[in-house]
Amino acid sequence: MTFLQPWVLAALPLVALPLIIHLINQRRFQTVPWAAMQFLLAAKALSRGYSRLRHWLIMALRMLAVAAVILAVGRPLSRGWLALAAGGRPDSAIVILDRSPSMQAVAAAGGASKLDTGRRQLAASLATLRAGRVMVVSDPARGPEEVASPEAIAELATAGPVAAAADLPALLQSAYEFIRENAAGTTEIWICSDQRGNDWKPDDGGWSGIRDALAKLPQQVRVQLLSYATPAQGNVAVRVSNVRLETLGRDRRLVVTVTVTRQEDGERTTIPVKFEIGGVATSVDVELAGREAVLKNHVIPLERSAATKGFGTVSIPADADLADNQFFFVYDEPPPRRSLVVAEDPAAGRVLELVAAIAPDKAAAPVDLVPPGGLPAAAWDSAAAILWQGPLPEGRDAELVRGFLDRGGQVVFFPPERASAAEFAGCAWGEWTEHAKPVAAESWRTDQDLLANTLAGSALPLGDVEVRRSCSLAGDLVPLASLPGAAPLVARSSRDDRVTFVATTPAPRDSSLAAEGIVLYAVVQRAIDRGLASLGNARQADAGPTAAAVAASCGGGWSRLAGETGSPSTEAGLHAGVFSCGERLVAVNRPAAEDASVPVADERIDGLFRGLSFTRITGTAGDTTSLVQEIWRAFLIAMLVALVGEGLLSLPRPASADRAAKVPRPLETAA
Repeated sequence: MTFLQPWVLAALPLVALPLIIHLINQRRFQTVPWAAMQFLLAAKALSRGYSRLRHWLIMALRMLAVAAVILAVGRPLSRGWLALAAGGRPDSAIVILDRSPSMQAVAAAGGASKLDTGRRQLAASLATLRAGRVMVVSDPARGPEEVASPEAIAELATAGPVAAAADLPALLQSAYEFIRENAAGTTEIWICSDQRGNDWKPDDGGWSGIRDALAKLPQQVRVQLLSYATPAQGNVAVRVSNVRLETLGRDRRLVVTVTVTRQEDGERTTIPVKFEIGGVATSVDVELAGREAVLKNHVIPLERSAATKGFGTVSIPADADLADNQFFFVYDEPPPRRSLVVAEDPAAGRVLELVAAIAPDKAAAPVDLVPPGGLPAAAWDSAAAILWQGPLPEGRDAELVRGFLDRGGQVVFFPPERASAAEFAGCAWGEWTEHAKPVAAESWRTDQDLLANTLAGSALPLGDVEVRRSCSLAGDLVPLASLPGAAPLVARSSRDDRVTFVATTPAPRDSSLAAEGIVLYAVVQRAIDRGLASLGNARQADAGPTAAAVAASCGGGWSRLAGETGSPSTEAGLHAGVFSCGERLVAVNRPAAEDASVPVADERIDGLFRGLSFTRITGTAGDTTSLVQEIWRAFLIAMLVALVGEGLLSLPRPASADRAAKVPRPLETAA
């Protein structure tokens, strides 16, 4: 409970005023023994206990009335149904908004989404709190935006829904930098989120640094989470996982693979999937029995007069979350699956060259073996991926690889023969470990990244791969597969998700990656597929930093061809749709993690804020009840009740009660 006028609480010692008056009145009279009064005192002896209790009750009610008046004048607030810790009016309030697609879910048809509900609740609550400054952080790249009044949060153009995932660590870092640079006083950080794992990134190594930095600030900082963690019931998402343009003589056709998913098991149902290309719509029914159904290699004939380059949409009927009911795709003649192999070990290099050269569609897949020092002359512009076995790149080589990554390429690193101090993307190789007996991966992520399940839903046989030697890996990484003892076997950089590390090599003395073949082939070909998205004139891009970088590279040539209109120009790359970038088409959609992510447990989030003043409030989509309410009326009612009770107890006793009091009878003497 907080107070809008906390200075009034300085008058709380006045609660003792009735007690002080009582003690003063007692000292005004002196006790003088008087024989005639002894009989009256004896007569009142039996009712003295009741009188004493009545006097104490009157005293307590008077003190309660004084306390209620003081608290009512202080204008008390109830936040989160009396769940928040005490605190005064904040000098600054920073609102962190999770605008990811999952926040567009609704509780009932036609109701407000989680994001809209949260914005309205925060606007009403901060208006009641009367914070000195109100800042909104919705995009780490843009930083905090100050609003003229709390009510403006609900209508702020840059606080609306986007197709990009949220980055809670980066948003909190932006809030911290504002507090530090502006020497803000008492600050409240309000986080509005549904606690999705891909947005919160609880394994991100930056959490501990943010937590420690906030704890060391000289001013008081309170963190409050407005949580909408309840998942949308019955929600189904659709996604295009592969689009391929095929030419058969004079005829052309699209081969599309569509995945329909839901986050909980349910009854078998039929989902109508609608395809629309060039204004022509077709539909096909997909049977969804478990959590996922795949419509693989669905063929859509194209008219002979149609251009070789184009775009389309895949959609399903509206449900609890409209943000994942549509997916955009673009197509064009595919570029060659060229890749580069850099290897200091010839045996490992031969295996990587062979795996990269076998394309899934049996098309030509050129592979360039790059000798040491030959990177400047490599075919960077046409390569989709780099397979690198050896010391991490430094100097000029590192600059070339970073430029390749910025363009959208993929890099898979394998460890060098000897330990090196080189570091790339925040990670570095360590020492080798010889295993007395071959070991295998204990666990690995099957929901996303290069080790995800196949389109048929089966897991990669990573547990069958024997690891005889493994190299330690340290730095800012996200483990994708772990060996016994939690040592990473496959990991990606948390700084750049286009950089993957494999802690062993395909050489026979190190592992059975080459002999087993399937896992290594899947990892390499998936990396090439991701890199191909940045080549050619048709590209798929995840909304967020990747699409924003593409939009920035287009300059003024970034224009919308399909999708919702009206998004701010400052948010290019954050909204779903089809865009033109010069001669290229770019389809921007929500990241794949948005369809599979589950809420982070409350206990895990509590651990992220351990040591800080942190409170969680549970919200429900559509329920716009204010989080902060003035409850001074309740204290005034308590004061009136106390005064009425005091008045009733102060009334004189009825005469019948006095007559009923027994008087001691004199002793009878024998006749």
